Amino acid sequence: MFRLYDSRLSGNSWKVRILLSQLGIAYQRITLDLEKGDTRATGFQKISRFSRIPVLELEDGRTIVESGAILMFLAEGSLFLPSDPYLRAEVASWLFFEQADLQRAIAFPRVYHLRGLADKMSQQIESFQQHGYVGLEKLDQWLKGRNWLVADRYSLADIAVFSYVSMASQGGYEMDRFPSVGEWILRVKEQPGWIDLLDDTASPS
Repeated sequence: MFRLYDSRLSGNSWKVRILLSQLGIAYQRITLDLEKGDTRATGFQKISRFSRIPVLELEDGRTIVESGAILMFLAEGSLFLPSDPYLRAEVASWLFFEQADLQRAIAFPRVYHLRGLADKMSQQIESFQQHGYVGLEKLDQWLKGRNWLVADRYSLADIAVFSYVSMASQGGYEMDRFPSVGEWILRVKEQPGWIDLLDDTASPS
Protein backbone atom coordinates (compact mmCIF):
# COMPACT_ATOMS: atom_id res chain seq x y z
CA MET A 1 0.00 0.00 0.00
CA PHE A 2 1.18 3.51 -0.79
CA ARG A 3 1.98 5.83 2.09
CA LEU A 4 1.32 9.58 1.72
CA TYR A 5 3.03 12.09 3.97
CA ASP A 6 1.10 15.34 3.97
CA SER A 7 -0.17 18.20 6.12
CA ARG A 8 -3.79 18.98 6.84
CA LEU A 9 -4.03 22.36 5.08
CA SER A 10 -1.55 21.85 2.25
CA GLY A 11 -2.92 22.53 -1.22
CA ASN A 12 -0.12 20.51 -2.82
CA SER A 13 -1.05 17.53 -0.65
CA TRP A 14 -4.75 18.04 -1.34
CA LYS A 15 -4.36 17.66 -5.09
CA VAL A 16 -2.60 14.32 -4.55
CA ARG A 17 -5.39 13.12 -2.23
CA ILE A 18 -8.03 14.15 -4.76
CA LEU A 19 -6.32 12.10 -7.46
CA LEU A 20 -5.86 9.09 -5.17
CA SER A 21 -9.56 9.25 -4.33
CA GLN A 22 -10.64 9.59 -7.95
CA LEU A 23 -8.42 6.68 -8.95
CA GLY A 24 -9.76 4.58 -6.08
CA ILE A 25 -6.26 3.82 -4.80
CA ALA A 26 -5.94 2.75 -1.18
CA TYR A 27 -3.17 4.43 0.81
CA GLN A 28 -1.98 5.15 4.31
CA ARG A 29 -2.06 8.82 5.23
CA ILE A 30 0.53 10.26 7.61
CA THR A 31 -0.30 13.86 8.44
CA LEU A 32 2.58 16.00 9.70
CA ASP A 33 2.39 19.18 11.79
CA LEU A 34 4.47 21.78 9.99
CA GLU A 35 4.34 24.29 12.82
CA LYS A 36 5.81 21.73 15.19
CA GLY A 37 8.68 21.09 12.80
CA ASP A 38 7.76 17.52 11.84
CA THR A 39 9.34 17.93 8.39
CA ARG A 40 12.68 18.80 10.00
CA ALA A 41 12.89 15.48 11.84
CA THR A 42 15.84 13.33 10.80
CA GLY A 43 13.61 10.43 9.80
CA PHE A 44 11.55 12.56 7.45
CA GLN A 45 14.61 14.19 5.90
CA LYS A 46 15.75 10.73 4.82
CA ILE A 47 12.66 10.24 2.66
CA SER A 48 12.20 13.83 1.46
CA ARG A 49 15.35 15.38 0.02
CA PHE A 50 14.03 18.91 0.50
CA SER A 51 12.26 18.21 3.82
CA ARG A 52 8.84 19.16 2.55
CA ILE A 53 5.52 17.57 1.82
CA PRO A 54 3.87 15.86 0.04
CA VAL A 55 5.89 12.66 -0.22
CA LEU A 56 4.58 9.43 -1.71
CA GLU A 57 6.27 6.30 -0.40
CA LEU A 58 5.91 3.27 -2.65
CA GLU A 59 5.44 -0.29 -1.47
CA ASP A 60 9.13 -1.03 -2.01
CA GLY A 61 10.20 1.93 0.13
CA ARG A 62 11.21 4.28 -2.67
CA THR A 63 9.80 7.80 -2.39
CA ILE A 64 8.59 10.43 -4.85
CA VAL A 65 8.73 14.11 -3.89
CA GLU A 66 7.14 17.21 -5.44
CA SER A 67 3.39 17.19 -6.01
CA GLY A 68 3.62 17.43 -9.80
CA ALA A 69 5.89 14.38 -10.01
CA ILE A 70 3.58 12.44 -7.69
CA LEU A 71 0.55 13.36 -9.77
CA MET A 72 2.22 12.30 -13.03
CA PHE A 73 3.30 8.99 -11.50
CA LEU A 74 -0.14 8.16 -10.11
CA ALA A 75 -2.03 9.22 -13.23
CA GLU A 76 0.07 7.10 -15.60
CA GLY A 77 -2.19 4.79 -17.60
CA SER A 78 -5.39 6.48 -16.42
CA LEU A 79 -7.90 8.71 -18.20
CA PHE A 80 -6.52 11.68 -16.25
CA LEU A 81 -3.27 11.64 -18.26
CA PRO A 82 -3.69 11.35 -22.05
CA SER A 83 -1.57 8.83 -23.94
CA ASP A 84 -1.15 11.21 -26.89
CA PRO A 85 2.28 12.89 -26.54
CA TYR A 86 0.99 16.34 -27.48
CA LEU A 87 -1.89 16.24 -25.01
CA ARG A 88 0.42 14.90 -22.28
CA ALA A 89 2.67 17.89 -22.89
CA GLU A 90 -0.36 20.18 -22.67
CA VAL A 91 -1.28 18.66 -19.31
CA ALA A 92 2.30 19.02 -18.07
CA SER A 93 2.37 22.66 -19.18
CA TRP A 94 -0.51 23.43 -16.81
CA LEU A 95 1.32 21.78 -13.92
CA PHE A 96 4.31 24.03 -14.63
CA PHE A 97 2.10 27.10 -14.99
CA GLU A 98 0.41 26.44 -11.65
CA GLN A 99 3.70 26.17 -9.80
CA ALA A 100 5.32 29.14 -11.53
CA ASP A 101 2.43 31.62 -11.78
CA LEU A 102 -0.05 30.70 -9.07
CA GLN A 103 1.11 28.44 -6.26
CA ARG A 104 3.41 30.74 -4.28
CA ALA A 105 1.39 33.84 -5.11
CA ILE A 106 -1.72 32.24 -3.59
CA ALA A 107 -0.20 30.04 -0.89
CA PHE A 108 1.75 32.69 1.01
CA PRO A 109 -1.10 35.23 1.39
CA ARG A 110 -3.35 32.35 2.43
CA VAL A 111 -0.92 31.25 5.14
CA TYR A 112 -0.54 34.82 6.42
CA HIS A 113 -4.31 35.17 6.69
CA LEU A 114 -4.82 31.76 8.32
CA ARG A 115 -2.15 32.54 10.93
CA GLY A 116 -3.51 35.99 11.72
CA LEU A 117 -0.55 37.78 10.15
CA ALA A 118 -2.38 39.61 7.35
CA ASP A 119 -1.92 43.09 8.82
CA LYS A 120 1.73 42.54 9.68
CA MET A 121 2.49 41.07 6.25
CA SER A 122 0.27 43.38 4.21
CA GLN A 123 3.09 44.61 1.96
CA GLN A 124 4.21 41.08 1.18
CA ILE A 125 0.62 40.05 0.51
CA GLU A 126 0.17 42.94 -1.90
CA SER A 127 3.34 41.95 -3.75
CA PHE A 128 2.27 38.32 -4.04
CA GLN A 129 -1.21 39.32 -5.19
CA GLN A 130 0.16 41.52 -7.95
CA HIS A 131 1.69 38.43 -9.49
CA GLY A 132 -1.22 36.17 -8.57
CA TYR A 133 -3.83 38.34 -10.21
CA VAL A 134 -1.89 38.21 -13.48
CA GLY A 135 -1.89 34.41 -13.36
CA LEU A 136 -5.56 34.23 -12.44
CA GLU A 137 -6.46 36.54 -15.31
CA LYS A 138 -4.58 34.26 -17.73
CA LEU A 139 -6.47 31.27 -16.35
CA ASP A 140 -9.82 33.05 -16.58
CA GLN A 141 -9.22 34.08 -20.17
CA TRP A 142 -8.29 30.53 -21.15
CA LEU A 143 -11.43 29.10 -19.54
CA LYS A 144 -13.80 31.43 -21.35
CA GLY A 145 -15.79 29.16 -23.64
CA ARG A 146 -14.06 26.04 -22.28
CA ASN A 147 -15.17 23.54 -19.66
CA TRP A 148 -11.71 22.11 -18.98
CA LEU A 149 -8.07 23.07 -19.40
CA VAL A 150 -6.99 20.40 -21.92
CA ALA A 151 -8.91 18.80 -24.81
CA ASP A 152 -12.27 19.75 -23.27
CA ARG A 153 -12.16 16.90 -20.76
CA TYR A 154 -11.38 16.67 -17.06
CA SER A 155 -7.74 15.77 -16.57
CA LEU A 156 -4.74 15.95 -14.29
CA ALA A 157 -4.32 19.54 -15.40
CA ASP A 158 -7.59 20.52 -13.74
CA ILE A 159 -6.73 18.70 -10.52
CA ALA A 160 -3.32 20.33 -10.29
CA VAL A 161 -4.49 23.89 -10.93
CA PHE A 162 -7.68 23.60 -8.90
CA SER A 163 -6.38 23.22 -5.36
CA TYR A 164 -4.74 26.57 -4.68
CA VAL A 165 -6.97 28.53 -7.05
CA SER A 166 -10.06 27.30 -5.20
CA MET A 167 -8.56 28.59 -1.93
CA ALA A 168 -7.35 31.95 -3.23
CA SER A 169 -10.12 33.87 -1.44
CA GLN A 170 -8.63 32.66 1.87
CA GLY A 171 -5.62 34.82 0.99
CA GLY A 172 -7.66 37.92 0.27
CA TYR A 173 -8.07 37.49 -3.48
CA GLU A 174 -11.24 38.94 -5.01
CA MET A 175 -12.30 35.90 -6.96
CA ASP A 176 -15.54 37.41 -8.26
CA ARG A 177 -13.27 39.12 -10.80
CA PHE A 178 -12.84 35.74 -12.50
CA PRO A 179 -16.28 34.31 -13.37
CA SER A 180 -14.97 31.64 -15.74
CA VAL A 181 -12.63 30.38 -13.02
CA GLY A 182 -15.53 30.30 -10.56
CA GLU A 183 -17.67 28.19 -12.87
CA TRP A 184 -14.75 25.83 -13.53
CA ILE A 185 -14.14 25.38 -9.78
CA LEU A 186 -17.75 24.26 -9.38
CA ARG A 187 -17.36 21.76 -12.23
CA VAL A 188 -14.25 20.27 -10.64
CA LYS A 189 -16.05 19.83 -7.32
CA GLU A 190 -18.82 17.91 -9.09
CA GLN A 191 -16.45 15.24 -10.42
CA PRO A 192 -16.82 11.70 -9.02
CA GLY A 193 -14.41 11.01 -6.18
CA TRP A 194 -13.64 14.67 -5.47
CA ILE A 195 -12.90 15.24 -1.77
CA ASP A 196 -12.84 18.34 0.40
CA LEU A 197 -9.56 19.67 1.79
CA LEU A 198 -10.52 18.66 5.32
CA ASP A 199 -11.80 15.22 4.40
CA ASP A 200 -9.94 12.89 6.78
CA THR A 201 -10.49 9.76 4.75
CA ALA A 202 -7.17 7.93 4.63
CA SER A 203 -8.00 5.32 2.02
CA PRO A 204 -10.77 5.25 -0.59
CA SER A 205 -13.22 2.38 -0.20
